[in-house]
Amino acid sequence: MPLHNPPIAQVQMLIRRPVDEVFTAFVDPAVTTRFWFTRSSGMLVPGKEVNWEWQMYGVSAVIFVKEVDPNRRILIEWGQPARTVEWLFSARADNTTLLQISERGFQGSDDEIVAQALDSKGGFTLVIAGLKALLEYDLSLNLVADQHPDAHHSAGS
Repeated sequence: MPLHNPPIAQVQMLIRRPVDEVFTAFVDPAVTTRFWFTRSSGMLVPGKEVNWEWQMYGVSAVIFVKEVDPNRRILIEWGQPARTVEWLFSARADNTTLLQISERGFQGSDDEIVAQALDSKGGFTLVIAGLKALLEYDLSLNLVADQHPDAHHSAGS
């Protein structure tokens, strides 16, 4: 059965912290490395290319920062072929933030596209849960690192 509407990986979560703290957690690698990737070549600035690394897996991704609207939106492209990831930050009256993340532009056969979207949704679910634990409880849960412990590279690899 062919796809008529390409899937979009979407996740959202209420984070019980002010919008500026939630936004900063994604643009400032000093925070992001505490819940997602392990190293970054810099902050997210429009027009800039940034390299993100997951050292435990021996992988990296080149990120092209398309848009940054402080405390509202981040838009990047990554991967080959390029996929688009968008973060939307909605400040709420009770000083909390509704965070929404979506990824689109998956390529390949219909089965490959569906598998990529499901994998992306699972990955961003871990990222957003890790962020929530960090910002609300100051806990680093190591969710991304612990998802595939047998895939970790040893120090000598």
